[in-house]
Amino acid sequence: MDTASTPPDQTPAPVSFGEAFLYWLKLGFISFGGPAGQIAIMHQELVEKRRWISEKRFLHALNYCMVLPGPEAQQLATYIGWMMHGTKGGIVAGGLFVLPSLFILIVLTWIYLAFGNVPAVAGLLYGIKPAVTAIVLFAAWRIGSRALKNGWMWGISVAAFIAIFALKLPFPVIVLAAGLIGYFGGRVAPEVFAAGGSHGAGDKSYGAAIIDDNTPTPPHALFNKARLVRMTLVFVALWAAVLAALVATVGWEGTLAQIGWFFTKAALLTFGGAYAVLPYVYQASVEHYQWLTPVQMIDGLALGETTPGPLIMIVAFVGFVAAWTQQVFGASALVLAGSAGAAVATFFTFLPSFLFILAGGPFIETTHGNLKFTAPLTAITAAVVGVIVNLAVFFAWHVFWPEGFAGHMEWFAALISTIAFIALLRYKAGVVPVILACGIAGLAWRLLLGH
Repeated sequence: MDTASTPPDQTPAPVSFGEAFLYWLKLGFISFGGPAGQIAIMHQELVEKRRWISEKRFLHALNYCMVLPGPEAQQLATYIGWMMHGTKGGIVAGGLFVLPSLFILIVLTWIYLAFGNVPAVAGLLYGIKPAVTAIVLFAAWRIGSRALKNGWMWGISVAAFIAIFALKLPFPVIVLAAGLIGYFGGRVAPEVFAAGGSHGAGDKSYGAAIIDDNTPTPPHALFNKARLVRMTLVFVALWAAVLAALVATVGWEGTLAQIGWFFTKAALLTFGGAYAVLPYVYQASVEHYQWLTPVQMIDGLALGETTPGPLIMIVAFVGFVAAWTQQVFGASALVLAGSAGAAVATFFTFLPSFLFILAGGPFIETTHGNLKFTAPLTAITAAVVGVIVNLAVFFAWHVFWPEGFAGHMEWFAALISTIAFIALLRYKAGVVPVILACGIAGLAWRLLLGH
């Protein structure tokens, strides 16, 4: 059904589950550009063109997703799918947002581990790594320009940078401290902490929508305490059953069980997007568990940037490399082990997102006003800026001085990174074209040097 051909004053015909399935599948393969790009794609298609949901209802759902831990674009797709077709609609929309990226990353990670030392692949990675450094720094600038609106926000950001860079405090501690500052600060000085959490008033209209401003909440989305408890218990039981199965198979100290447990914790701390939780993933996977090397972590982010889906899908790369290097199924089944590790990391990372939408959505549908969770989010976002700057410093250190500060500096890598940052900031270049151009430049440079 082509809802775009329906006159603006007429409500489009209801969308079948099959039609919605095909759209969510397509979205999973084209969702490049990070959360901002993914949300823009959904807005253009679902609000402006297809008119499945109105501007106000779209922004209301987005505001809720913004205050949740986890990838907001994937959660928004889950929310809209759930509103349209109930629980199965939410699971399909959210699942198809992730699955294409998971399969693509499994293939790319296998190529990276099996053929990463091939000169052509090494040359491409030589150029991509400084591009990733520029992308992370650009992310800090983009979030900071929106979040650091006053001296208090700057102070929180600087304190977060010092806490993680100099004091080596765990990321969860920084998030908790920032959230508490925002919670109490919002009560004492609400004008200082009123900067975040809202995406506008939603006063635009693109014509009558299937889920319009005044469309009654469908029966499946009505709030019910018994349903909330039941849904929560189902998700907790599912989480516990899968984790218990892993423990029974490989033991609590086994790599797959530890991947499941760690990414459960990480999933509940991804306030502010993937860049915010990456330092926590780095601390655990590189320093604590020693699943990856620092260079592999940078390479994983590069692969994550070039695939569709949420950037937090780098967890699939981490899980694959961890299970591969630990040889969880033996030396003869490395691909199977890596695939299992990627799947486990993805499952435990995204399971809470489905719980938040399918269990919490009915409560959110009881009001279409602005949510009152913005003060803690504002403070956490400010802290996230400092954390991301620390991540950029970490990447620059390992990319520009691969042998440490006592060794030589890779000046061509620094040049690539500078040009990439200018392209992103000044010329609004897309992330994928920048990465591809830098990869080609790195390959050409290595071929020129005869490496």
